[in-house]
Amino acid sequence: MTVLNNLTNLIRMARGATSDPTPRGTVLNIEALGNQPKSSLPFRVTSEEEDAHHALFEAGLFLARQDAWATLGDRIREADAARSQTPGGVPEADILAEGARADAVTAATRAVAAGDEMSAASIMNDMQLVLEETPQDYGVAYVVAMAHIDIGWAWRGEGWRQDIPAAHRAAFFRHFQSADRLIDPYDAFELDSPMLASVRCALLAAETQPRTRASDDYEDLIDLAPGVAKYMRALGNHMLPRWFGSHERLSHEAHRTMERTADVWGTGGYTWTYLDALTVDDEAFALLDGDLFCQGIQDILARRNDQHTVNSFAAYTGTALESEGVNRDARTHIADCFDWIVSDYLHEIHPRIWYAAKGVWASRLEDQDRLVKGRQRASAALDRHAKGLPPVTAPRRPDA
Repeated sequence: MTVLNNLTNLIRMARGATSDPTPRGTVLNIEALGNQPKSSLPFRVTSEEEDAHHALFEAGLFLARQDAWATLGDRIREADAARSQTPGGVPEADILAEGARADAVTAATRAVAAGDEMSAASIMNDMQLVLEETPQDYGVAYVVAMAHIDIGWAWRGEGWRQDIPAAHRAAFFRHFQSADRLIDPYDAFELDSPMLASVRCALLAAETQPRTRASDDYEDLIDLAPGVAKYMRALGNHMLPRWFGSHERLSHEAHRTMERTADVWGTGGYTWTYLDALTVDDEAFALLDGDLFCQGIQDILARRNDQHTVNSFAAYTGTALESEGVNRDARTHIADCFDWIVSDYLHEIHPRIWYAAKGVWASRLEDQDRLVKGRQRASAALDRHAKGLPPVTAPRRPDA
């Protein structure tokens, strides 16, 4: 008898439905939207990266719903060992695990939102029973550990520490402690497993003295998988003052990461480490070497020019970068990159990337509206490029 019968029932009660937790949304006929851009570049409703992500997520979701945990664990471990990535560079093991825990996390999160601690705890208690069916399988342990981390964040929320109710904060720590216990028996280096090392970095949020461990934990992770940009971007974000570092530590780690990953990315490690930090903290520009950041973009796109990555940098340099703020010289250099990115590398437009680039996902627009908004932003930026005008992200000249 499967150990997940009760879990399935709890999920159905908490969710009130058994629908797919990640619907693909309405397929939009882009050509019917009007306002055609003055560019011959095609707009893709779904990209190669999005298709790959969807297929992997659905595979993990399907195997979990079939209680095929041994097969799922094998697939996750194999993808982790092979460092398999999507066309845009996301570890396949991460996405398989995300799909595998989606039902439980969705149900538990809804229970958290309703203040039903008993139902949320029951869902996770039953999910942990799958480990009895797959002993010593660190692929399955990773799925359950990440589910605990997701639910822990659902309890904590995104507010300041002092604004979190004591009971919610206690639940946050309990889930993180459970995740820690699950992966503690496994050594990431002995198993050559970046996904296990990534859990250590995710657990830093519940450490009492995370600043003393953050650099070392991320160094271990990036050394295990230097080709995964996601980990360098997370490092940069966690080096900000709001997390475990300072602007000085961010600069230091960006240079260190560049040196350690030079054989993979050239100077690109510097850019990857800074990229997300710049989008959430304007003061991070203060110590940024604009020339080095732009050289890093060139080195990255010379090595990875899939259209997901190209669209990400085009959207950042052409529409998301704030034109005013500290270090105008660096901002000018970054905005200037838009011209050669479009001319040399951009072959198609991915509207969802252009929509998300300005950090507007909190508005929760429907997918069709995101596509329209992303298309409008890309069209406006490409129109300026076609007319020989600088992007809107370029700082104004003093004499302008």
